Amino acid sequence: MQTPTMPTPMATRPTSTMAPKLPAPSTPRQCYLLPGRRAGLARGAPSASSKKRNPWLDPFDDGPDEEFDYTGVYSGGKQEEDPRPPEDAENPYGFLRFPMGYMPELDSLASKVRGDVRRVCCVVSGGVYENVLFLPVVQMLKDRYPGVLVDVVASARGKQVYEMCKNVRYANVYDPDDEWPEPAEYTHQLGVMKNRYYDMVLSTKLAGTGHALFLFMSSAREKVGYVYPNVNGAGAGLFLTEMFKPATTNLADGGYNMYQDMLEWLGRPAKGVPQQPTPPLRVSISKKLRAVVEDKYNRAGVEKGKYVVIHGIESDSVANMKSRGDDDCLLPLELWAEIAKEISSGGNGLRPLFVMPHEKHREEIEEIVGEETAYLFITTPGQLTCLINDSAGVVATNTAAVQLANARDKPW
Repeated sequence: MQTPTMPTPMATRPTSTMAPKLPAPSTPRQCYLLPGRRAGLARGAPSASSKKRNPWLDPFDDGPDEEFDYTGVYSGGKQEEDPRPPEDAENPYGFLRFPMGYMPELDSLASKVRGDVRRVCCVVSGGVYENVLFLPVVQMLKDRYPGVLVDVVASARGKQVYEMCKNVRYANVYDPDDEWPEPAEYTHQLGVMKNRYYDMVLSTKLAGTGHALFLFMSSAREKVGYVYPNVNGAGAGLFLTEMFKPATTNLADGGYNMYQDMLEWLGRPAKGVPQQPTPPLRVSISKKLRAVVEDKYNRAGVEKGKYVVIHGIESDSVANMKSRGDDDCLLPLELWAEIAKEISSGGNGLRPLFVMPHEKHREEIEEIVGEETAYLFITTPGQLTCLINDSAGVVATNTAAVQLANARDKPW
């Protein structure tokens, strides 16, 4: 009888006693798809500093491999602006009339893999002073991510600052400092943020678990913000991709450099992108606003370039524009009267112009300083900037007037 045989594919191969052939030395590894990072950095970007990573994230994520040669279409460099095809004006159906940011058929390949940031939402805590100092952060976003759309969520007073910033698309009123917001307002603002599909959310409010959850539920790819430096910040880093711990529980104690940690993180170097320098504080004012303010100070009896703005009258009004880090910076009118007397007696033809945060101070100024004193009722930062821009200088305490004078290159 013939012995049955197994088919060739099923037959077992005989074992060999020869040593296995070693593979040839491989060429340097190349990666055409950058590995994603969960630490909030650009995809495949080396870390800018030795800052300790978020301990709540993956402990086994060591970042990108320094030995990789990132070549190909993901070689690095800044992102490109959204492509904009020519519009067909003769087409009655509006062909190719798409709004900016809605070009999926023309978008570059795998922008999310590269870590492109197309839409950013900034949740800014504080009033006018804190929002004025946040303007360099907005400019940093525009410089670091070309073509990005920046939206701002701030309080009702803070929103007024962004009439002087052309880099902000939308400014929504929602007070992040409200500890007990209305459920309808809370869910509405959360829905607005989710429906805009942000790539990044920045927050300057010191976050505990509650505010970190609010940022997490916005569904943004990168959630960046400040957390409490004490026990109140426990667990907040679990919901953030990048967090910063200030030295104190009051972020405004840092003064002009209160957002320095966030600026350094945004301007960090990446593959093919050098360190982005911190932009200076600059504001822009419209011609219409200038005309309104010029008419105001002309009716007050002063001329352009021949008055000195006095700002920082002691007041309980919300329009005093003082810093949260300096609660006792406002001076009583008796001290301002002595300063105004020195300005008037200088012999240089300059007149002091008092800025009132509320109408109730009108009689006090006339009684203490004098009836011939020039004063003006101004509550918005835009009008205050126009007033400072046409003045010879500013005498103020630690209020937003000092920062606005710095932004318009006026002596203070």
